[in-house]
Amino acid sequence: MNENMDAKTLPEQKSLDQNALDRIFLQARTHNAWQERPVPDSLLRRLWETARMGPTSANCLPMRLVFVKSEEAKEQLRPHLSKGNVEKTMKAPVTAIIGYDTEFHEQLPRLFPHADARSWFAGEAKQQAREENAFRNGSLQGAYLIIAARALGLGCGPMSGFSNQGVDKTFFAGTTVRSNFLCNLGYGDPSVLHDRLPRLEFDEACRIT
Repeated sequence: MNENMDAKTLPEQKSLDQNALDRIFLQARTHNAWQERPVPDSLLRRLWETARMGPTSANCLPMRLVFVKSEEAKEQLRPHLSKGNVEKTMKAPVTAIIGYDTEFHEQLPRLFPHADARSWFAGEAKQQAREENAFRNGSLQGAYLIIAARALGLGCGPMSGFSNQGVDKTFFAGTTVRSNFLCNLGYGDPSVLHDRLPRLEFDEACRIT
């Protein structure tokens, strides 16, 4: 879509069809087993180009990604995984390390040029605000990544169960990026799925006031 398109010219927004909703949410599953089918770099680029369009505060875009794909990189990741996550991660075509940049505000003059947004977060006194904002919006972007991956035909296996300190030292040394969570990516093996777990009902989790 042309970013300069006037809002009045945007097409009428309609609900996605049932197939799309099923793929992204209703029938989508968390995968722990994978087909032996590679994920091309071009698809990872398309994944980023799609996920980056989700909204963040002041367009701050703090998420930073490392796509662990090579055998060498997988072996670097291995010692930082909890025991139960090793096998499925080593067999996944790609593991995305979803991180967030605690110095995201340095990009705000370019990303949010119509206000002095950098000043909202600059300085030692605003360190906590920076870190909270980076984590919150980086987590939002991680969710967008999962939605985008499913929309593009990939299976996802998001997880914690790893050493953040170890991953940061190995993959983000010398940067202001910290790891948030991991997400295995590939073409899931539908023959190896657990039964879907229950979800809370509307009245258990929601109120309308």
